Amino acid sequence: MHKIKILLSVVVMFLSLHLSAKDYDVLDFGAKADGVTLNTRIIQRAIDYISKHGGGRLVFKAGNYVTGTFYVKSNVTLHLEHGATILGSTNPFDYTTCKEVYAIWQSMIYSIRQENVGITGKGTINGRGFITANNLMNYIHRGIFNDDLKLDRPREWRRPHNIIFRECTNVRITDITLRDPASWNQSYDQCKNVYVDGIYVDSKSYWNNDGIDIVDCDGVVIKNSYFDAADDVLCFKSHEPDQVCQNVVVENCVGRSSANGLKFGTFSKGGFKNFKVKNIKIFDTFRSAITFAAVDGGFVENIEVDGVQSINTGNVIFLRVGDRRNYGETPYMKNVRISNVYAEVPFGKPDAGYNYEGPIEDNPRNISPASIVGLPEYKIEDVVLKNIEIVYPGAGNPLYAYRGTSTEELDSIPEMRKWYPEFSQWKELPAWAFYVRHAKGIIFDNVKLIAEKKDYRPSIVLDDVNGATFKNVKFSEPESEGKQQIVQSKSNKIVVE
Repeated sequence: MHKIKILLSVVVMFLSLHLSAKDYDVLDFGAKADGVTLNTRIIQRAIDYISKHGGGRLVFKAGNYVTGTFYVKSNVTLHLEHGATILGSTNPFDYTTCKEVYAIWQSMIYSIRQENVGITGKGTINGRGFITANNLMNYIHRGIFNDDLKLDRPREWRRPHNIIFRECTNVRITDITLRDPASWNQSYDQCKNVYVDGIYVDSKSYWNNDGIDIVDCDGVVIKNSYFDAADDVLCFKSHEPDQVCQNVVVENCVGRSSANGLKFGTFSKGGFKNFKVKNIKIFDTFRSAITFAAVDGGFVENIEVDGVQSINTGNVIFLRVGDRRNYGETPYMKNVRISNVYAEVPFGKPDAGYNYEGPIEDNPRNISPASIVGLPEYKIEDVVLKNIEIVYPGAGNPLYAYRGTSTEELDSIPEMRKWYPEFSQWKELPAWAFYVRHAKGIIFDNVKLIAEKKDYRPSIVLDDVNGATFKNVKFSEPESEGKQQIVQSKSNKIVVE
């Protein structure tokens, strides 16, 4: 983690250097802040001019600037003053793909293979994605635009992001508000030295609206930011087998989601290494507060999460190694530390009432436990859970759905190695607090597990676990005196202190 601290200092130093250049007013280039005029070409000409003449800030003063796709170039920062809004055009044909790198994905704001670029200020970027996506749907139904409509909606690459930065060095995104993309919100792909601080994200106008996507980047800081997303909040991906998403710091962020809070994956072709996540709050979130998935041949290694408040989330911790597709590589997960967590799991649907709720899952299914699940040949290794308190509703009912803990019953739980990784994919699981399968070197240290009502299941089930240590682990469950709370099958070297 010492390397991450040095990298953080370098990121801040580099990013502070390119902010002192000259300011240029976009209105002086002929832009109209009337909320009607399409300013795409004017904004692009202004950026080209500033980049060619030594760099600087392109300043947007209060007003509404409509635009389609444009590109930010080296040494240019977009600066949005308070009251300034860059509005995405609602005409889908005003957006283009970056054919050099992205054959199909669209975005309002691109930056490709540039350096010293950024977006700052107290203004807003509003993609108006709901209107744009529905206009696109209208064109598809009329035969003007071709799309195969997965789940009766246009594919996500046909709908514009707000921001895509690819292979850029020294990226600064601070203080701005990001709203309503038609697809993903902001994606930073194979970038180096990315600094995100103090942003506000309202990204729930349409499907696939993530909060932020960091893809195969090296050197990232995300801090002091708020995310409200229809899809994953803090989403880290690895799209290429020869790339790694690494050296990342996340601090003091808050998020809610109709999917996951902090997530690695689902694309996990390369890997994730050297993460420090500190002081995050996830609330009213449909899936997991923390999801680490290595299912495409990639790896997860050297991850520290310290300080999580998870309130009204469908699940708390989900660690998964799968074998969906491996590209010739061997997936693995090891050296994960999760500490200082307080969590409350509700009985009902935690994102009920939002415009784009997570899917209503097949029933019957009792409340799922947190899970650490590898594969027989790819065990999850060296996981420490320290200073954890989780409050569950309990009330698991064997007449509603039943999963027993005999060897035969545990063996009947399918591996599901090719499935999309979600904590609920097995439907019924045999524990109410933690289910650990195909793992070794798991430590529970000062962990308190609370069930508000009696549950037919034990608190913890270990299945094919080589080495598990329980230090000061406490269970609270009504009417459970004498109940065996830790059940193990095909496991060894289990120590309870």
